Amino acid sequence: MRTIKLIASAVLIILFFSCDALDELTKFEINYTEEIVIESATVINLPFNAGTPEVTSNSESTFESNNTNKDLIESIELTAMELDITAPETGDFDFLNSIKIYISAENEEEVIIAWLNEVPENSENVLNLETTSDDLKNYIKSDTYTLRVETVTDELITEDHNIDVNSTFFVDAKILGL
Repeated sequence: MRTIKLIASAVLIILFFSCDALDELTKFEINYTEEIVIESATVINLPFNAGTPEVTSNSESTFESNNTNKDLIESIELTAMELDITAPETGDFDFLNSIKIYISAENEEEVIIAWLNEVPENSENVLNLETTSDDLKNYIKSDTYTLRVETVTDELITEDHNIDVNSTFFVDAKILGL
């Protein structure tokens, strides 16, 4: 009887640690880069919107390469959003007062996903935004999504600013469909 209890305990311990290891295999990141343009002579101290064309998420192939599918996704969270000025070469974010980035997808309401309410003076050409902890799986699982950028500027800019929006999403999928 004692031997059966020891074997049962050992099996339970092995199963518990195996599930944790399997669970880690179903967690991965997806990275996207989109470009927006803040046009020169944008109005100062008023909100200005810039958008991206529809982004093809390619989530199906990303999920497949991570041994899962969109039906097994438990949650997707935006963990980082970085803006990087690609043109002009000497550009920086000093012209921005604040920025908000929204996401929308078919059959989904537009929601804010990243922001910075006060862009620091003497900023450089890279800016890290605060991100939401909301579950964004319905947006990323869709075939396409759109980003809308709302900015308030505090300086007049004389050149268009091309900005890469680099997003990192953390994906957690179910283990073996359970």
